[in-house]
Amino acid sequence: MTQACHLKCVPPHYKEAELTKGESVCLDRCVAKYLDVHERMGKKLTELSLQDEELLKRMQQGTGTA
Repeated sequence: MTQACHLKCVPPHYKEAELTKGESVCLDRCVAKYLDVHERMGKKLTELSLQDEELLKRMQQGTGTA
């Protein structure tokens, strides 16, 4: 995230010691997007994991009763 947002928002040749307003806004948005995607992916992976556990339980119950 740090490298991706830095490459996207901050020019490679620094003109000033401090970030400009535009660079700061860009970095804020970039980080927010990254964290949003990270959260969404985490929720989806948790959902898939729970589905896998449920399927495994069903399969175990099916083989245990046969």
